Amino acid sequence: MADDRFHVYDTTLRDGAQQEGLNLTVADKLAVARHLDGLGVGFIEGGWPGANPKDTEFFRRARTELDLKHAQLAAFGATRRAGVKATDDPLVAALRESGAPVVTLVAKSHDRHVELALRTTLEENLAMIRDTVSHLRAEGQRVFLDAEHFFDGYKSNPAYALEVLRTAAEAGADVIALCDTNGGMLPDELADVVHEAVQSGARVGIHCHDDTGCAVANTLAAVRAGATHVQGCANGYGERSGNANLFTVVANLQLKRGFDLVPQAALADMTRIAHAITEVTNVTPNSHAPYVGMSAFAHKAGLHASAIKVDPNLYQHIDPAAVGNDMRMLVSDMAGRASVELKGRELGYELTGEHTKALVEQVKEMESRGFTFEAADASFELLLRDTVAGERKRHFEVESWRVIVERTKGGELVSEATVKVHAKGERIVATGEGNGPVNALDKAVRLALEQLYPELAKVELVDFKVRILEDTHGTDAVTRVLITTSDDTGEWATVGVAENIIDASWQALEQAVTYGLLRAGRDC
Repeated sequence: MADDRFHVYDTTLRDGAQQEGLNLTVADKLAVARHLDGLGVGFIEGGWPGANPKDTEFFRRARTELDLKHAQLAAFGATRRAGVKATDDPLVAALRESGAPVVTLVAKSHDRHVELALRTTLEENLAMIRDTVSHLRAEGQRVFLDAEHFFDGYKSNPAYALEVLRTAAEAGADVIALCDTNGGMLPDELADVVHEAVQSGARVGIHCHDDTGCAVANTLAAVRAGATHVQGCANGYGERSGNANLFTVVANLQLKRGFDLVPQAALADMTRIAHAITEVTNVTPNSHAPYVGMSAFAHKAGLHASAIKVDPNLYQHIDPAAVGNDMRMLVSDMAGRASVELKGRELGYELTGEHTKALVEQVKEMESRGFTFEAADASFELLLRDTVAGERKRHFEVESWRVIVERTKGGELVSEATVKVHAKGERIVATGEGNGPVNALDKAVRLALEQLYPELAKVELVDFKVRILEDTHGTDAVTRVLITTSDDTGEWATVGVAENIIDASWQALEQAVTYGLLRAGRDC
């Protein structure tokens, strides 16, 4: 288990699951817990047993289905109700019977919340904390306490907020996490309050929301002020603006502050884990997320590339491999010679000065017409190969294509595409039907080529994006199409630009098929 001197506590399965549009099944929660354990966090908050059937079922299944190597499960719940003994409160019983070795209790530390939300006295709130903590400790469970609305409570009545901390610590709570529940704090003022809380003698933790965009900064400020327990969520999930992104917090503390929080091998797997969790949650990953985002180490400007060519550290704050990410060179109209040379090297090509110059000029000219290569690596690689070869090389030559869209008598729309291609000395004509023009073209070109290139059976169009580049021209506007294609080993993106959307789509589709054949080992 993790070193107890400093806690990394994940609350994705409880607080993170409150994000709008995020709905986890019990199986999803078990899968996310395994990924988090693989990262090496110390504690995983599984949910609130007794409050809803899903979380109760999670803890039941976790006993037999989770084989955690690093983390301990924590059950979340509230202190006993006012006027009821902890031994008689059914929600406290659910925590006791959850099987979790750790219980995290939420308690009010803001005097106005006690009187207006709990509708009880300040003295009874302290008794609720004392009774519940001591009862669960007597039952053999470790207890953490989340001091809800602590910072707002401290502003309102600092003496009472600190008394909540002392009461919980004296009753046996190991850690009291100070919660910026409304997410309104800034790092300097938060650090001052944490420092005062640490002076009370209680072990202090921190739980921040991101409503000011400062959740990670606030967490780091709290650690500097003496907190030894950090809470957060995978990928910054959570209600409203989310919680502190636990991946960013861990990477900052371990790589920038020298904390030994998770195994180095697990840290080097962080990017994969972050993306694996997005697959389970079905939430689109933030490509610009620090450390683990796809664009976290992507370089576009020619000036940056020139420096990176000399030394990658000149424009990167860490080695991307430390968190399992990669440096990426983006080729665009901002690219200089260094950008193109580095991108070529990334793709396995050593370019001569003549090739580099020609490629830079071609990229800038094409991007002025609406092409974009930073999101279409496959199109850029085909362009690079043509430049190096001195001519356009493909596996097939297109004689013509056409698409007919028909509305049937019954109101159904049917698209029919015909393609005529030359490949391996043969002239092939094929027709395909689809639910749209691009789908019909895709089927037709496959039908034409699969008899010669059976590898295309594994190639599949998985995403299709259209952007109108000159909307003031109405239906005459230039259109850019980005197509993402996959096979059984990965994905690639291609781009087409034209005034006709079907023409732009065909350009991207033709490149996608060509690149798929190159991936399959077929020479042009």
